[in-house]
Amino acid sequence: MVRTVTGAGTGKTYRCPGCDQEIRPGTPHLVTWPAYARDSDLEPWDTDSAADWRRHWHTTCWRARDRRR
Repeated sequence: MVRTVTGAGTGKTYRCPGCDQEIRPGTPHLVTWPAYARDSDLEPWDTDSAADWRRHWHTTCWRARDRRR
């Protein structure tokens, strides 16, 4: 799952896993986390239990993630 954050509501500093640099408060960026398949037909994806795996990325780092080692 990928969500765009405008930066207006962020008050924390995060570390981007792509470049290992800080994402300062107020900086637009992306938040990503895995979605796991559920055993239910009504709700096929479990996105809540993956909250511990959230990562904050610079948008350019996320786009370049497949080109990094």
